[in-house]
Amino acid sequence: MEIPSRTELAVTSDGVPQRTGNNLDPWYANYAERAAGLAASEVRALFAVASRPEVVSLAGGMPFVSALPQDLIVSSMDKVMREQGPTALQYGSGQGIPALREQILEVMAIEGIRGAVDDVVTATGSQQALDLVAKLFLDPGDVVLAEAPSYVGAMGVFRSYQASVMHVAMDENGLIPEALRQTIAHLRGQGRRIKFLYTIPNFHNPAGVTLSAERRPEILEICRSNEILVLEDNPYGLLHFDEPAPNALRSLDADGVIYLGSFSKTLAPGFRVGWALAPHAIREKLILAAESAILSPSSFSQLVVSEYLATADWRAQIDTFRGVYRERKDAMIEALGEYLPQLSWTNPNGGFYVWVTMPDVLDSKQMLPRAVKELVAYTPGTAFFADGRGRHAMRLSFCYPTPDAIRLGIRRLATVVNGELDLLDTFAGTGTLQLPPSAGFESAPPSDLK
Repeated sequence: MEIPSRTELAVTSDGVPQRTGNNLDPWYANYAERAAGLAASEVRALFAVASRPEVVSLAGGMPFVSALPQDLIVSSMDKVMREQGPTALQYGSGQGIPALREQILEVMAIEGIRGAVDDVVTATGSQQALDLVAKLFLDPGDVVLAEAPSYVGAMGVFRSYQASVMHVAMDENGLIPEALRQTIAHLRGQGRRIKFLYTIPNFHNPAGVTLSAERRPEILEICRSNEILVLEDNPYGLLHFDEPAPNALRSLDADGVIYLGSFSKTLAPGFRVGWALAPHAIREKLILAAESAILSPSSFSQLVVSEYLATADWRAQIDTFRGVYRERKDAMIEALGEYLPQLSWTNPNGGFYVWVTMPDVLDSKQMLPRAVKELVAYTPGTAFFADGRGRHAMRLSFCYPTPDAIRLGIRRLATVVNGELDLLDTFAGTGTLQLPPSAGFESAPPSDLK
């Protein structure tokens, strides 16, 4: 029996041509074109490995939720169910519960943001808010500007709407204004349509750097003069170690910035409660898009978070998180200096991540299986670029492992890095090893691994 290829057409009993699938997925040919942009991220693929107890995971950005006072969380849940049970278990507003939106304004005020309750839209994590913004603005072929590197989860969303991510250079002070100007001019010269700038200005994921106060007004002016919306993603802004981050971009421009916030890092990701603060007209469309996607965010989760904010000293809890993460960051920086002094890295003043740069001869993606064999995991730098860059870089996360585990993980990582450098040094000058064509190997990895 001959199996038709994915490009062949079958014919129904009525003579209507019908595309077929393939022997792995019978519905392959029926997917929308945008489904081609859906691919498992390198970060998600690491979770199965990182969950093994013997592996020190420096890969995923999982908050240390054990630092939360469980009695406060349990009492909040209990009170919500006793006093508001029918409401908590029912559908709610697509925009979210007003009481929580009031409290969100209080949280954002710490970073200089002023807004109205009606301009806040709660979401199932800020990731859903990010998806809703992309759905509203992106057509196939549109361009999203993003730092180089950028958050892997955002790039996956943009790809799913068939947009192109164009990276803009950054340094230790964040996004470089002149690089932004040049990138915009270059794209406009090509006739490309830029929809928005996606940026993580505070304790960047994955780079760990913070956009300086001096650059923030300039970045906003560049976008304003080019009629480019700014999408400010700020999950880590309150988790500073020494000096607080500068006031949010949204505090400087209420009309040109959509602000995304989340309780995943300052409370717990399991509640899946985030929000967007948007200009009035955009907010209306966000609500409609949210209702179309999920009808309404979880009333139960919103009410529990609201009760926690009303009864707990949440500011003190954020201070506790800061202390936990500062200790772990210090352990990582110290261990890198001891075991891998030949590398370079960022030294963040907050957040979860250190960005490590290796010699150009090393490839963090090819090195990962050997690292896992040595019982340590990290995220290859390629995960954070849309154009294949980042092979000689990696993201290390210090938020979840203990300081002792971090030191152990860095020591294991040093074994891998130094072993690779020794191997390359041994074979230096011997020429490139060539496989004969008959060996049957492809010259490049499969497309889903690039």
